[in-house]
Amino acid sequence: MSGVRWPHTAGAGTRGSKPGRRIDWPSTLAAKRREPLARAHVRFRREASKGSVLHCFVLDCSGSMMSGQQLALAKGLLVAMFDQASTARAETALVCFGGARADVRFGPAVPRWWNERWLQPVGGGGGTPLALGVSRAAHVLERAARGKPGQQRWLWLLSDGRSSDLPVRPVFADQIVCVDFERGAVRLGRCEQIARAWDALCCTPEDLIAS
Repeated sequence: MSGVRWPHTAGAGTRGSKPGRRIDWPSTLAAKRREPLARAHVRFRREASKGSVLHCFVLDCSGSMMSGQQLALAKGLLVAMFDQASTARAETALVCFGGARADVRFGPAVPRWWNERWLQPVGGGGGTPLALGVSRAAHVLERAARGKPGQQRWLWLLSDGRSSDLPVRPVFADQIVCVDFERGAVRLGRCEQIARAWDALCCTPEDLIAS
């Protein structure tokens, strides 16, 4: 997972290829949509902002995520993102939901180290309380906004979307990325539906992992 790329700072990416600039994957994926990735789609992140950044991750630990390798892949992706955040001195928060629970497992804080307990499933699998997980994350973002109003706040939803919930978009999320872990021949496309309702970006974990 060391090849994962994600934006560390606020602002939409801009075109160009100046040395040392990193790809802004959410903006690139938004430009690409369902087309094959081409050079014209690539967006680069702007110079580092002086303001702080918070990335709030919402991890689906429901039974459908645990039945395959989706949860293991999501955990690996999160560990890589924690490492990226630590390097960029960005704050992170982690909310895990599953069964009938949604718990804040970490933060908001700069992840100087990580603990396996942060990523342990909650609720023993079971159902997908998506609305509860998003609500808990919304409270985290609201508290952060009150304490640091100038902070750029990102919400990352890592889920297969196997839920009938359609939560309200968190008000204090400046940018939202839905990472779609749905697998199988029969797809519900719920993550894409949520992304459209929230005016958010939607991508797969593979999109975030550098080849």
